[in-house]
Amino acid sequence: MNEQIQAIIDLLQAKNIDYSMIEHIPVYTIDEILALDLPEANLIAKNLFIRDDKKKNYYIIVVAQDKKVNLKALKEKINSRPLGFVSEKDMWNILKLTKGAVTPFGILNDENCIVKVVIDKVFENTNIAVHPNSNTASVWLKTTDLVSIIKEHGNLVEFMDI
Repeated sequence: MNEQIQAIIDLLQAKNIDYSMIEHIPVYTIDEILALDLPEANLIAKNLFIRDDKKKNYYIIVVAQDKKVNLKALKEKINSRPLGFVSEKDMWNILKLTKGAVTPFGILNDENCIVKVVIDKVFENTNIAVHPNSNTASVWLKTTDLVSIIKEHGNLVEFMDI
């Protein structure tokens, strides 16, 4: 188990949060993780790290795995300037994550709390599965627990119909 995964597990245990975790081969896309045929795969979220065209607003978008995200439509929903994907360099500088490892847990590395997390309403009163800051494992937990961690860190989070 690598350091990123251990840090998330330690945090969940320190907060007495119920979770389950499965380590797996590195995955870089939602299709790759679904091919692993993990239990409760319907709870696995797709995570996108995007920013506005001026690089002033950053967002982690957490959606159901089968949803397509239209950035033009999302721009209107979140009242933003035009949106695009964050470069790998900026991803590392802000979240200390690499391609394929984007997760809401990445905000724990967001020292300036500049990233807003937008979670699809389909996850509002259920469980969710996300990477623990490494694409070599997945963690299942209550979405409310994940939201509490994000808020406690100081980042904004909201549910939205995406």
